[in-house]
Amino acid sequence: MAVYALTGFSLVSLLSFGYLSWDWMKPGLVADVATDPMEKSLPPTFTRPPHIIFILTDDQGYHDIGYHGSDIQTPTLDRLAAEGVKLENYYIQPICTPSRSQLITGRYQIHTGLQHSIIRPRQPNCLPLDQVTLPQKLQEAGYSTHMVGKWHLGFYKKECLPTRRGFDTFLGSLTGNVDYYTYDNCDGPGVCGYDLHEGEDVAWDQSGKYSTFLYSQRVSKILASHSPKEPIFIYVAFQAVHTPLQSPKEYIYRYRSMGNVARRKYAAMVTCMDEAVKNITWALKKYGYYDNSVIVFSTDNGGQTFSGGSNWPLRGRKGTYWEGGVRGIGFVHSPLIKRKRRTSWALVHITDWYPTLVSLARGNLSNVQGLDGYDVWPAISEGKESPRTEILHNIDPLYNHAKYGSLDDGFGIWNTAVQASIRVGEWKLLTGDPGYSDWIPPQTLTNFPGSWWNLERLTDGLRKSVWLFNITADPYERYDLSEQRPDVVRTLLMRLVHYNRTAIPVRYPAENPRAHPDFNGGAWGPWASEDDGEEWEGGREPLKSRNKKKKKCKICKLRSFFRKLNTRLMSNRI
Repeated sequence: MAVYALTGFSLVSLLSFGYLSWDWMKPGLVADVATDPMEKSLPPTFTRPPHIIFILTDDQGYHDIGYHGSDIQTPTLDRLAAEGVKLENYYIQPICTPSRSQLITGRYQIHTGLQHSIIRPRQPNCLPLDQVTLPQKLQEAGYSTHMVGKWHLGFYKKECLPTRRGFDTFLGSLTGNVDYYTYDNCDGPGVCGYDLHEGEDVAWDQSGKYSTFLYSQRVSKILASHSPKEPIFIYVAFQAVHTPLQSPKEYIYRYRSMGNVARRKYAAMVTCMDEAVKNITWALKKYGYYDNSVIVFSTDNGGQTFSGGSNWPLRGRKGTYWEGGVRGIGFVHSPLIKRKRRTSWALVHITDWYPTLVSLARGNLSNVQGLDGYDVWPAISEGKESPRTEILHNIDPLYNHAKYGSLDDGFGIWNTAVQASIRVGEWKLLTGDPGYSDWIPPQTLTNFPGSWWNLERLTDGLRKSVWLFNITADPYERYDLSEQRPDVVRTLLMRLVHYNRTAIPVRYPAENPRAHPDFNGGAWGPWASEDDGEEWEGGREPLKSRNKKKKKCKICKLRSFFRKLNTRLMSNRI
């Protein structure tokens, strides 16, 4: 196995001396508060449907929360998790759109056609219009529904917008990556536009306000104007802590001792987001919602390690099917939980929130067919066994096929060149190219080099297309058992075959020039009419707007840099 040297220490030494050996089955590193023995016998006061606050953060790494031993300060999240239920066997998707689509629909992405990549700004694509969304089901149950933050589920037609998919109000961005102050987003050189929307209108007047603050303030205003006697659902999808790495200076100053600049800025953004959650929690208490509320906290995918994030001690990063890409931070905080102040190892997936929350809201699921999620509230609230026993991480037929994969390697039943991953019980199988596979220590360790690419790299996987791990015994994916347990490999391949038979065609249309912001007054927004098909084509070369002065995108060069860097990474990945 070829190994490149790591300045000051090696990853092998870290493995040998136990840095990766803290007991996975122990509760979080922050001690849980002792539970009152009488508390377990006291049922929650469920006199009316609970208020539901779902908080989703963007690109927050598994290691980047206080109770996972991080050097980043997250006192609010730590306290909420310690007083609630920490989900330490919780899975999400490796990138933005797939996690959000599965949260909103309760379905695996192979069942919505979104199994490849993300929805890009210029694609005539969005969450399928025939899907009944989570907020729509909550509206049916009598809820007021609101969304604040990042949508990233398509917007080429007005029918795709949040306010047409079940939300009464919306303040946020439609694309996947905007400047935190100017709300500019560039989808390539010269293709730049403003992206902050209030309902279905462009919110030009909000420019200059830091998005994390803006979004938490909007949640407070919603709570202040609503009656706690009526159920409310608020989906808070923070932009933080996705690139660009931007934070108010006072938060950066707290981490001035961090040598790694990206990590310093990233840490500041996480702490700022933590304080925003504190303000939301305070508003719930101030306006009388808290005692009948359920707060769910979730990340959307693993952290991006070259942008300050850390998934240590897990393997891999955002965009990969290693645990570092798909094992998420998650917890539930609520006075309605029967068994509080504990860590749950129940298997939970992001698709489970749809049936869980609709059931909590006393909504009707009998007319919803084909859900991949399960109602996991008894597992969370009462400590019962999870109804979930397996997770399809994904099957992506369009992703670059692994060079050394074949149908023969898949026992004649599965082409192992295809990127796919599944977990069944304690076993996890990966085929094809699962993505960048290193273990990347926190960037603030003593003598840690400033550049992440100086890490040692393991090259034993270059000629592989099948991996098998016992995730319960080996959560860091150090020991590939595919050769020792071909029987398990075959069983899990059969499960992939089963799921693949239920998959619908991939929805990944070509980009359309008509989407250029210059056709929309300088802002990103719907460009196709209601009569246009889902892969509408046409238009002409973009023209400069006569109504709005073209806004200069400050992040175009930065985004171009990261794209080139990511291309370099992918060309060298294992």
